[in-house]
Amino acid sequence: MGQDKAAIIFRGKPLWQTQLDLLRSLEPQEILVSAQADPTWRPLDVRFVPDNSPSRGPLGGLCASLAEIRSSHLIVLAIDMPFMNEKFLRSLSHNIQPGCGALPMIENRAEPLAAIYPVQVHPDLVAALSGTDFSLQAVTTKLVAAGKLKVIHVANEEEIFFRNLNEPADLGESIGHR
Repeated sequence: MGQDKAAIIFRGKPLWQTQLDLLRSLEPQEILVSAQADPTWRPLDVRFVPDNSPSRGPLGGLCASLAEIRSSHLIVLAIDMPFMNEKFLRSLSHNIQPGCGALPMIENRAEPLAAIYPVQVHPDLVAALSGTDFSLQAVTTKLVAAGKLKVIHVANEEEIFFRNLNEPADLGESIGHR
């Protein structure tokens, strides 16, 4: 996108605000934001967690966040997934159990950046970070096989929730940028 995705204006507000509003609607115990550097837009009631160094993409942020949470599970929501909704995230939370999270799947592809992880997967993520494959697809496949993530099949009409904004064209013609 050529800029910080979090600050991109989509449907009248920055992506960070859209995602924080959605997460707040779930009334979580706490909200964390994981990034390489503390974002200037971060509200004071949102705790910053620096990604593990060196940067390994989303895997590093997920691992760092799991090390910091004060609850049994971590709900993850990508900044560039503004079509996600409260009803779907709540339905995911109905599928978690002690030591087991919920992983949406579209056909055979995991959606690891709109999922719920139990704190018990932290050692698995640390191990993945010490390896050579930092793909969340590979990591989540192992977690599903180990019974630490329950696969939740995404219905066709729910697939839009997982649409990412990755290219300027994804924003539409009438969307401004900050």
